[in-house]
Amino acid sequence: MGDSSCIAPSTNRLEGKVAVITGGASGIGESTTHLFWKNGAKVVIADIQDELGQAISDKLGENVCYIHCDVSNEEEVINLVDTTVAKFGHLDIMFNNAGILDRPFGSILDTTKSHLERVLGINVVGSFLGAKHAARVMVPQRKGCILFTASACASIAGIATHPYTVSKHGIVGLSKNLAAELGQYGIRVNCISPSGVVTGLSPRHGATLEQMEASQHQLGNLKGKILRVEDVAKAVLYLASDDGDYVSGHNLVVDGGFSVVNPTILKAVGLIQ
Repeated sequence: MGDSSCIAPSTNRLEGKVAVITGGASGIGESTTHLFWKNGAKVVIADIQDELGQAISDKLGENVCYIHCDVSNEEEVINLVDTTVAKFGHLDIMFNNAGILDRPFGSILDTTKSHLERVLGINVVGSFLGAKHAARVMVPQRKGCILFTASACASIAGIATHPYTVSKHGIVGLSKNLAAELGQYGIRVNCISPSGVVTGLSPRHGATLEQMEASQHQLGNLKGKILRVEDVAKAVLYLASDDGDYVSGHNLVVDGGFSVVNPTILKAVGLIQ
């Protein structure tokens, strides 16, 4: 851990705003925590990785705190939101980012009911509970921003397992439905759908950092660029800030055009290698 006195926020796109980031101790969540803090937000990191979360909080100082939260446990989600409001006075941004991968790939014939239930329990139920209790405090404020991490697998088939794909389709649908309901209270709801971003989840599921990068070089449509957590965090910042203050019900796909390109015909006519 470093001395937070030598680290200073650089911009103020979120000045005065309070944000909760679930899964904020690693990967996309950690990168977003740092970016939100640099932009002037007070940030609550919610995670079950206590040492990592507390270390980030200690490093960044008094405007960042860590709260242990299993997002599939409603009592812990209630405590997360209520503690945030008690500490900082209000809640402006709820980024429902926590999620799990079940395994790299697999047939539906090899997928167990327990696999499906575990992924849905964290990815969908956790996101639902986070949004529910954020809305509980945002509706009386008549303002707020609720965000979700979805996935490019909700836009293109065959790039993830069935449980994970089902969960991310559910999140996109939830986001749109909530935007329809909560717009009357001035609350914006959006989601971010990255493709194969290199995160801390990858090594835990059999892929090294080098393998993930090589896969992106080979399979990605946008050459010369690898999608990293910082790129996703910048998309989250846009939707959370006043720059996106009239964007709601949107699924921002961050995949370098991968999900909108079918290379078969282009290869057949020789336009791409």
